[in-house]
Amino acid sequence: MSRTFCFQVGFCFLLLISAASAEDWNRFRGANGSGVTSDAAPTEWSATKNVAWSINLPGRGVSSPIIVGDKVFVTCYSGYGIPGEDGQIEDLKRHLVCVNRSNGTVLWTATIPAELPEDPYSGAGVPSHGYASHTPTSDGERVYVFFGKSGALAFDLEGNKLWQTNLGKESGRMRWGSAASPILVNELLVVNASEESEALVGLNAKTGEEVWRAEAAGMAGTWSTPAVATANGEQEIVLAVPYEVWGFNPVNGKLKWYAPGTEDQTMSASVITDGDVVYAMGGRGGNSIAVRAGGKGDVAATNVVWEGSASGRFASPVAFDGRIFVNNGGVLTCYDAKDGERIYQERLEAGGGGNEGGGREGGFGRGGRGGSDYASPIIANGKLYITLKSGLIHVVDAGPEFKLISSNDLSADKSGFDGTPAVSNGQLFLRSHAKLYCIAE
Repeated sequence: MSRTFCFQVGFCFLLLISAASAEDWNRFRGANGSGVTSDAAPTEWSATKNVAWSINLPGRGVSSPIIVGDKVFVTCYSGYGIPGEDGQIEDLKRHLVCVNRSNGTVLWTATIPAELPEDPYSGAGVPSHGYASHTPTSDGERVYVFFGKSGALAFDLEGNKLWQTNLGKESGRMRWGSAASPILVNELLVVNASEESEALVGLNAKTGEEVWRAEAAGMAGTWSTPAVATANGEQEIVLAVPYEVWGFNPVNGKLKWYAPGTEDQTMSASVITDGDVVYAMGGRGGNSIAVRAGGKGDVAATNVVWEGSASGRFASPVAFDGRIFVNNGGVLTCYDAKDGERIYQERLEAGGGGNEGGGREGGFGRGGRGGSDYASPIIANGKLYITLKSGLIHVVDAGPEFKLISSNDLSADKSGFDGTPAVSNGQLFLRSHAKLYCIAE
């Protein structure tokens, strides 16, 4: 694979890290995308037990809710690409919904008409995840969203739009749509705009001004959300792309190093980090790698910790207490983080129910048709939460032996569950394509 990179670098500056509440869950999979929190969450619930509230959403989506103080934010889409409804692509809209976390009252909704041309609702890609696949992020003062060809946007916490920046209007060769979530690094909003412009872009979070842009043909085919690793006391933005893992300087967007990655032609799962070690899990091919961040240029001979057979397809892995957990189509596998060796593997009950519009990936069967679960596992207070598309959410002890704690059934909601849960202050937040739920004891 070619490792020729072309970069356009603008002026930039290093800013202090914005501090959100330690109890907030302010981006995809919480702090640094780890999916891990010491906060506890309920372990038992049903449609009639421990549901503090649930609300209908104005559209579908596979994005995850985030929590900022007393507010919950989630994105949706409507007007087009809704199974069972007529609609023209010109009617496509995205919504950012702000909800009072205490009672489920909708405080405000920002609606953004789609900028065209958009990828059509056809083929293998867009029907499987739709047009609201990017989880918002927040610095505690503003909330940021990425809506693909409609760009990145910032709102204040009262719903006023502060800026909107176009990041590109191209389409990947497969036209599978856009899905990577934005992250905050210091006071930069960093966006994987691989589908829109084959670029990783850093924006000034306050103004929306482009600070740097790292363009590379090798970025095509990645829907992975970046994370941050710390090596030798310095931050690096790390990203999984087809066949490789890359490390970027967050100050100027320059590529610092690259290492072998998974063997996938497309990359959906996001990397996770543990200090200076970056873990990338592949898809159907069943391959994975652990690489130490830091270094310069090709670090294959110096920084690869191990290569293994772990796979996750759509769902990102989660690491805890020296173990890595992966859900692949309702099959939970636990690996040793130090060498990638498998500790155990268990098939989870897939649950009943159906999906009102899961497209090509919408069937349920054993584990959701071998890998169609989009929600990533999370760990709260040493317990693993695994959300299946059917609406069955399993809670498993995150120790070295498989111990099922509970199986919780929300499959009466047949719209399908594809969003990763969020945890804050003892509450668990779940979203289906139709509803947002707050689970609390």
